[in-house]
Amino acid sequence: MNGFDHNRIPKDMIDVRNDQHTEVARIQDEIKNFLGLKSNQIIFEFSNGDGKFKLDLITINPRHNQSFLFRSEIGIDRIDALKRMFEYVKNHKARESSYTIQWSVKGDRELNTSYFWGSNIYDALDKLYYDRDMNTINVYNVTMNPIT
Repeated sequence: MNGFDHNRIPKDMIDVRNDQHTEVARIQDEIKNFLGLKSNQIIFEFSNGDGKFKLDLITINPRHNQSFLFRSEIGIDRIDALKRMFEYVKNHKARESSYTIQWSVKGDRELNTSYFWGSNIYDALDKLYYDRDMNTINVYNVTMNPIT
């Protein structure tokens, strides 16, 4: 027989796998809705190493079509990482500062303004530079925003 035989998997294993996917989708929706983002403005990027799952939550700014790291979390599995991320999303404004960064892509004359939450200025800049060569962006100004 060619292909995968679903009849050889015990029914309870199929149900558990489907429940995990459903739970992952549910928590991702909660995070997306809490942040007020559309589906095309958020990416949940998972990686697995050392027996743990890393979740990078990436946001995409529709104005200049650039992606930035919002936060990374580690969990024992995807659901755990997502739950940790959702807790962070709900509480980060009480624990971190807001930063405004003015920047441009090298060779482009347009000045962009982006906003980041971080524990310090370096954390905010790391989120700007996430997954890109630092030599491709000019940073003109970084400001810690007043507490509101």
